[in-house]
Amino acid sequence: MPQWIQACATHDIELDDLIRFDHGTQTFVVVRSEDDTFHAMDGICSHEKVHLCDGLVMDGTIECPKHNATFDYRSGEAKRAPACVNLKTFPVRVQDGQVYIEI
Repeated sequence: MPQWIQACATHDIELDDLIRFDHGTQTFVVVRSEDDTFHAMDGICSHEKVHLCDGLVMDGTIECPKHNATFDYRSGEAKRAPACVNLKTFPVRVQDGQVYIEI
């Protein structure tokens, strides 16, 4: 059954940036868009299993720091090779200055 997990505070992430969030054996990235909305998706690149937390956020995507694959952080869609497998996204809610993801 899905549950809401507190990932971070809203002030922990600058606009157009991301942070890593680990829960159990899963790694996520939480993104704060340039429009000040929050998004969450798998935090490991589907190409070579690199952590995306060191990647670059730009134009609605996260660029993997290893081979420059990009993923749309709203949909998880792999947008640029070498990644061709989409990542899972997760519902996000913001309450009382805290960011929660449903996993």
